[in-house]
Amino acid sequence: MTELVLTEKNNQVLTVRINRLDRKNALTHAMYTALGDALEDAHADADIRCVLFTGSDDCFTAGNDLSDFAQGLPGSFEETPVGRFLFLLATATKPVVGAVNGPAVGIGTTMLLHCDMVFAGNNTRFQMPFANLGLCPEGGSSLLLPSWIGRVRAAELLMLGGAFTADDAHRLGIINQVCKPEATEATALESCHKLAAQAPAAIRATKELLNRPTLEQLKETMLAEGQLFGERLKSREAAEAFKAFMEKRKPDFSKFD
Repeated sequence: MTELVLTEKNNQVLTVRINRLDRKNALTHAMYTALGDALEDAHADADIRCVLFTGSDDCFTAGNDLSDFAQGLPGSFEETPVGRFLFLLATATKPVVGAVNGPAVGIGTTMLLHCDMVFAGNNTRFQMPFANLGLCPEGGSSLLLPSWIGRVRAAELLMLGGAFTADDAHRLGIINQVCKPEATEATALESCHKLAAQAPAAIRATKELLNRPTLEQLKETMLAEGQLFGERLKSREAAEAFKAFMEKRKPDFSKFD
């Protein structure tokens, strides 16, 4: 387990903390491997009844580390560290809770769509800037978001890639509660402990039934998104966007068709 992803087991709750604050918790391939390992450990440990994903009071994650992803994805998507993590998250049998503060960019937003409950500080800024980077949606967001918030709202968030607040996310039904940043994790942990105190098999059955109507379609969508995402990483548009990001300017997509 990399020191950039910390785990702590307490009262049947596994807390998984993204811990790369000097880079705004940007995620590397190695960090995705650690996140996936944590989910596998939780699944195998009968004493763990709930998983909590969090960062700090100031930052959840700024998304993928672009320097790590600029070379594309190695191998088929489901076998890459990020693909493995997303599929483990989407198929998790135990409840998963998110405690989010500050930037929640890209996968920092889409991974929350697979959580059973999400709590966000009022300093949270959600964003899915895939198109802004010459990329495409991932994590099943192209399926889940329209079904949750409607086609036109999903298109706005995914095509224009603008940031939205915790209040916006609460209004759209993406999170359960808006908190003060210093209270977000404690509020989420309270719900984790309540979940852990419930009949475990009943909770697993409930989660299975909630996921059942869309699970197979979700897997197909995630595979399609992942394949296209890998292709987009190698595109000229993405190269321009990544270069512009490093140069702290807006990308110029005017030369592409």
